[in-house]
Amino acid sequence: MTNKDGPKHRMTLQEIARRAMIERGLDPDFSPAAKAELAAIRGPAAGSDRAARDLRDLLWCSIDNDDSRDLDQLSVAEALPGGAVRLQVAVADVGALVRQGSAIDGHASANTTSVYTAGGIFPMLPERLSTDLTSLGFGVDRVAFVIEMVFDGDCILKSSDIYEAVVRNKAKLAYNGVAAWLEGTGPVPAAVGAVAGLDENIRLQHRTAERLREQRHMRGALSLQTLQARPVFEGDILRDLLADESNSAKSLIEELMVAANGVTARYLAARKFPAVRRVVRTPAKWDRIVELAAERGTTLPGKPDGRALEQFLLSARRADPGYFPDLSLCIIKLLGSGEYVVEFPGGTVAGHFGLAVADYAHSTAPNRRFPDLLIQRLLRASLSGTRPTYGNDELTALARHCTEQEDAAKKVERQVVKSAGAMLLSARIGETFDATVTGASEKGTWVRILSPTIEGKLVQGFERRKVGDRLRARLVFTDYERGYIDFAAA
Repeated sequence: MTNKDGPKHRMTLQEIARRAMIERGLDPDFSPAAKAELAAIRGPAAGSDRAARDLRDLLWCSIDNDDSRDLDQLSVAEALPGGAVRLQVAVADVGALVRQGSAIDGHASANTTSVYTAGGIFPMLPERLSTDLTSLGFGVDRVAFVIEMVFDGDCILKSSDIYEAVVRNKAKLAYNGVAAWLEGTGPVPAAVGAVAGLDENIRLQHRTAERLREQRHMRGALSLQTLQARPVFEGDILRDLLADESNSAKSLIEELMVAANGVTARYLAARKFPAVRRVVRTPAKWDRIVELAAERGTTLPGKPDGRALEQFLLSARRADPGYFPDLSLCIIKLLGSGEYVVEFPGGTVAGHFGLAVADYAHSTAPNRRFPDLLIQRLLRASLSGTRPTYGNDELTALARHCTEQEDAAKKVERQVVKSAGAMLLSARIGETFDATVTGASEKGTWVRILSPTIEGKLVQGFERRKVGDRLRARLVFTDYERGYIDFAAA
C-alpha cells in the first residue's frame, strides 16, 4: 500500500485547520458585527469603584509558553510569620470589555474556547482583546480579579478572598527558562534577575506549590505524564512534531491554578451563587485500569480508588520511565473526559477524580475559555451585590454546550496534528515503529508512536488488542489532507 497524496494541489495546514473547524461546528472567523464592536473599543478597562486596591507595586510575574501573548494570570507570594504564605493570583478582567450579549460575546459563547492547531490559532476572542487590551502584558496596568489565599506553616488554607485590583506585570517569563533555573540546569532568566527580590519570590511560589502538590497526591491526585505534540517549523516548512513535556514551572502554575479555582468555586457557593464546575467523574472503565495494573504486577481495588491508582502510577514510572507517557495516555482515556456542570445553591456535583479535588471551577483563563468568562460574570455580580445575569436553565444549557464545543475543539486539534504527522510520515511507508495501543473500541484501534509523536489507526492485526498493549507497527498508508495514518501489526 502506498501514500495516497499525488501531484494534485495539496491543501495547506491552515486550509485543513479551517475546514476541520467548520466540519466540527466551530466558526473560524469573527462576524462583521464583532469586528465593528472591536473597532469601537478605545482602550483597556479602567478600574471600577470596586477596583480601588492598587497592587501594582507587588512583584507580579507571568509564566507561560515562550510565544504566549494572551496572558490570563499573574502570581505573587509573600512570606508571613510562622512559616505562613500569602499567595495571590490575578486573573485578567475580560468581562469588563466583553459585554454579555454583544457580538464578540456571541462568537465566544458559540466556540467556547480558543483552538490551537498546527495550522494556526483560532482565538475565542479577537486578538486585539486577548493579546493586548485584556492581556496582563509586561509593564502595563490592568484591572484584574485577585484570588488571595493564606496558607499556614503546614500549607493548610486558613483564609481566602476575591476582589478587584489594578496590577502590573513585572516580568514576562517562559516555562522552559524558569524550569531550567528552578531545576538547576540553567541560569536565572534575565527578566527575573532584572527585578530585585523576584528570584526569591518565585522560589517561594515554587516551594509552596510543591507542598500543595504533595498534599493533593496524598489525597489521590494522579501523577500523569502526557506528551503533547508540538509542531516545529522552519519558516513555513513543518520539520517535526516533538513531545512537549511537563516541567517544574508548569507544575508550579498548575498548582496555583488548582488552588485558585477551588477558592473561586467555594467563594460562589458560600454566597449562594450558582457556578459552572469542571468535573471528572469516577471512571466507568475502572475494570480495564485494574487489568492494566495487574499486567504490571499490581493489584488495584475492585472499586475506583484514586490513592491506590496513584501508587501504581508512581511505581510504574520508576519501573519504566520511557513507557510511562504512553501508560499515562491510556489511563487518561480510560478515566474519561471532563465535563462542565452547574452547581446550584444547596446542591452538590461530582468532583475532579484526576486532581483529587471536590471543588473546581475553571476561572483562570477567561481570554481562552468561555466557562471562565461565565464564572467572572458571576463573581462580578456577587461582588456588586446584584443577581446573576444568567438564569438557571441558561447556565445549564451553556455548561452542556461548553462541554460539546471543547470536545469538538480537541478533535480539531487532533485532526490537524494527524495531518501534520501524515505530512512528515508520507515518505516513510513500510517503516516499522515501536507503538502503544491508546484506544480500542468498536470504532477502531489506535496506536501511538514517538518519533514523530503521533497517533494512527491500527488497520491490520488489531484483533484482541487492548489499551496499553505494546507492539511493533508498520506504517502502511497516509492521507495528508484527511489526517489518516494507518499501521499494521508487524
